[in-house]
Amino acid sequence: MHIQLSKDKLYFSIGEVADAFGVNASLIRFWDKEFDILKPKKNAKGNRMFTQEDVKNLQLIYHLVKERGFTLEGAKTHLKEGQKKTLDKFDIIAKLEGIKSELTTIKNNL
Repeated sequence: MHIQLSKDKLYFSIGEVADAFGVNASLIRFWDKEFDILKPKKNAKGNRMFTQEDVKNLQLIYHLVKERGFTLEGAKTHLKEGQKKTLDKFDIIAKLEGIKSELTTIKNNL
């Protein structure tokens, strides 16, 4: 899944993140409570503000839970045991999806 969020912004609201993933904000809040890897800041009103790193980690959680069918416990274990390897694979997949998208656009413009 390729998430479209501005690379220029430092923080994203929970609504922006939920919309980008096509899920409810309540699921993002739930994952925030369940996964230690997520560390959103809170503004003066107490609203969660997610960093680029948080979004990247959410993409990984989404991939494990929604796309690969991991249970929450399975995803937590997977993240703890092989976080570096999993992140490397996920980065490769994300880059390949981006390349595929660009090539498709080029092909369609021919």
